[in-house]
Amino acid sequence: MSTPYPAPSDTPASAGPDSLADSFATSYAGVMAFIAVAAEGNFAKAGDRLGIGRSAVSRSVQKLEDQLGTRLFVRTTRSTSLTPEGQRFYEQCHPGVERIIQALDDMRDLREGPPSGQLRVCATVGFGRKIVAPLLKGFREANPGISVELLLDDGPTDFTTDRVDVSFRNGRMEDSQVIAKKVIPMQMMLCASPAYAARHGLPASVEDIADHACVNFKLASGRVFEWEFKVGGQMRKVAPPGMLTFNDADLVLQSVLDGHGIAQMAAYQVCDHLRAGRLVACLPQYAPDDRGHYLCFLSRQHLPARMRVFIDYMTENIRAMDLQILDSLLVKPA
Repeated sequence: MSTPYPAPSDTPASAGPDSLADSFATSYAGVMAFIAVAAEGNFAKAGDRLGIGRSAVSRSVQKLEDQLGTRLFVRTTRSTSLTPEGQRFYEQCHPGVERIIQALDDMRDLREGPPSGQLRVCATVGFGRKIVAPLLKGFREANPGISVELLLDDGPTDFTTDRVDVSFRNGRMEDSQVIAKKVIPMQMMLCASPAYAARHGLPASVEDIADHACVNFKLASGRVFEWEFKVGGQMRKVAPPGMLTFNDADLVLQSVLDGHGIAQMAAYQVCDHLRAGRLVACLPQYAPDDRGHYLCFLSRQHLPARMRVFIDYMTENIRAMDLQILDSLLVKPA
């Protein structure tokens, strides 16, 4: 499938037992939300997939269940699973939905011809340099009619003023006009070099961080990035005592590689170094992975073909990269 499912609207349902045929918009919204929840396994991830909030997904599914007169999901605080009726409905609906979306895409592409034009893309400095920029060669080879301008900026994106088409951000943008598509989880890893570990040891607890040389990252806002840890299921922030501070993520990484101290960095920055033994992980059992790297764009009725192919290409290729390392670092109990 070449595009995400079209996001459902929040159209009120018609009243009465015969409302299925008379409220197509509501049925459509419910089916799109239902398919996304069934595919993702929970309402929050379905919202990420559709670019809408969890509550909007839940309302659409509830209206569909009311129309059908049956429950489609078994919901608990920990899981969401299909009922037997939901499984049957999914098996009947899913192929048709896929065909409709593919038909819409095919007709748009036929009308528009090969995608062309300019894309203005913004990304955070580290993610843009390490992940997005290397993928542009393959994208341009596949889409020679599209030119790309890549801007690296750790500050907030103003889509209108800066004329940005697509923005890669760390964390979801809180803007109802912006669709935020989660590309991969954002794992934050506390790391040190083997040389530093040999000289100073590694922190055995979050409290021990205060006794170590820390390398800090200064955000575009001027604030020093606080390290985050998940302890006992609760998020905990730590203001590290900075021996060195940089406003460039690559300089933070290089300083840690050189043995100057420890730092918390995103997994995409350090996974290759951890696998090669150039870095060692500290406190991986407390590493948070609740946030994500998002691909964001303004909500529109119809995306230009150049944006659709870029979003699809980047999503597919970034997810194909081996950028997640946390699971391999956690020691399973015997």
